[in-house]
Amino acid sequence: MKLYYLPGACSLASHIMLHEVGAKFDIESVDVAQGLTETGRTYREISPNGYVPALEIETGDTLTEGVAILQYIADTHADRAFSPKPGSVARARLQQFLNFAAAELHKSWGPLFTDGASAAEQLAAKQKVATKFDHLESVLADGRDFLVENRFSVADAYTFVLANWANFKEIDLVNWPHLAKFVARIQARPATQAAMKAEGLV
Repeated sequence: MKLYYLPGACSLASHIMLHEVGAKFDIESVDVAQGLTETGRTYREISPNGYVPALEIETGDTLTEGVAILQYIADTHADRAFSPKPGSVARARLQQFLNFAAAELHKSWGPLFTDGASAAEQLAAKQKVATKFDHLESVLADGRDFLVENRFSVADAYTFVLANWANFKEIDLVNWPHLAKFVARIQARPATQAAMKAEGLV
């Protein structure tokens, strides 16, 4: 397999999970602004939407969209139990958190990673991110270590990446102590450290 990624971007979640399951894979970075991979390929020929991640799999197919890639990695390594059984309430909860991460938290960050966004737009984005952090803080306030059934899952990897962006955008997680501990917990995992090291983040 080959993962196309941008260092520190949402593709980091897929990178973490590939390490978690012990997959054999290569990585290739993407210059999204130039639309080229590090080997000079036109990235839209690999991923028509032009953004990361994309995952080339053993069948020759290429998967895009982070949530789909994460679910594929989990489902093809069911023995590792990083996703609950299909049809279970826990599986629905997993989808709930994955969709919240993608549609709510991830999207909220947009102006903070957009060149030319005004100060007002960036402030509004920080306030919106804060409301999403409030929700996660309330979920984690019951003392759980992980989001679903208190077992590490693909939802934790994705949520970690999005919450960790706070450390690069002057948002102090001290205001969300349970979320801060969650971020530290996921970051300490060997797979997370391996992915972050490969991307030059640690």
